[in-house]
Amino acid sequence: MVRKKITLKNATIYGETQTMHRGSITIQNGKIIDLSTDFFPGDDQTEVIELPETYHIVPGMIDVHIHGAAGADTMDASFDALQTIASVLPQEGTTSFLATTMTQHQNKIEKALENAGLFIEAGQVEGTAETLGVHLEGPFISEKRAGAQPVGAIIKPDLELFKQWQDLASGHIKLVTIAPEIKGSLEVISYLHEQNIVTSIGHSDATYEEAVSGMKAGASHVTHLYNGMRGLHHREPGVVGAALLHDELTTELIADGIHVRPELISLTYKQKGNEKVVLVTDAMRAKCLGDGQYDLGGQEVTVQHETATLKDGTLAGSIIKMNTAVKNMMQFTGCSISDIIQMTSVNPAKELNVYDRKGSLAPGKDADIVVLDEDFEVVMTFCKGHIAYRRGDEA
Repeated sequence: MVRKKITLKNATIYGETQTMHRGSITIQNGKIIDLSTDFFPGDDQTEVIELPETYHIVPGMIDVHIHGAAGADTMDASFDALQTIASVLPQEGTTSFLATTMTQHQNKIEKALENAGLFIEAGQVEGTAETLGVHLEGPFISEKRAGAQPVGAIIKPDLELFKQWQDLASGHIKLVTIAPEIKGSLEVISYLHEQNIVTSIGHSDATYEEAVSGMKAGASHVTHLYNGMRGLHHREPGVVGAALLHDELTTELIADGIHVRPELISLTYKQKGNEKVVLVTDAMRAKCLGDGQYDLGGQEVTVQHETATLKDGTLAGSIIKMNTAVKNMMQFTGCSISDIIQMTSVNPAKELNVYDRKGSLAPGKDADIVVLDEDFEVVMTFCKGHIAYRRGDEA
């Protein structure tokens, strides 16, 4: 069935090859079919949505590190949980994501992986964010840098076990966080690289040399830079030093001003540039719900004043929304909306090998589109051409 065309017009459109002021973007059957700077009069086959000139039209954002939201978590291992996450993310401008697991006992990880694989195979529900795959965060990590990952469930890297897990996930594990200094890691990293699975250094106590060894084996990403890793010291650069120095490594940042101080976010941006930073939320189930007591991997988490912590004060993920991270990043660094698009859409799409269909606004690509107002608040989100969020509809 051929669907009616929808044209958004009058706002500034940040296209893949040019920025169009007072332009128009037309979508049909889930795809972008035209971008233009010409006046679009409309016709009987097209629904025209006129927007204020002060609005921005940008590509849908991709969150490669998110555990949960609105009371749901990937580790709940249910379709309902993943559907809840996929349903609420468009309100913050996220149109696709990696369902992120955490360190748990093997049977729980396996249930979560199998569920995620089946959920992805079942296909995207109209008007929700697309689950692009799974981010396996742990259990192949360092006990010294576990953070909120349960230490008792950490295990040594095991290539055969990973292969079994990938089969359980129907081949949908797309990113793996691993500590390269642990015995057996380099073999796993090399295999992941061969399979075009993004390998990320994280929850790691690696020295600079060990981090570089991981990079040479195929690691190309760093999980939530500064958090859960050996920090920068003038005689031992550690994982942070390797991440800042090597262009081969793309770094995640949680731009909530809590996990990393604004000044250090600014310094990181100056060092890495917009092409080597990926904004993530690392959000847990409390996102969208406010202060209170919550569960994370069987551990009690207290959320208060926008901070999520375990009983001992350890940070336990975040509750930040992607559009808030965007505004923070612009405030902390002075970067432009074009830079933000690079860090929230282009970079993750290229890392996950989906840039042919996502990550930018261009004819033929998925109609994953976000409309932002002059304050960079989300006004409207399209997921493959379907309106997934419109401000005011939730009232």
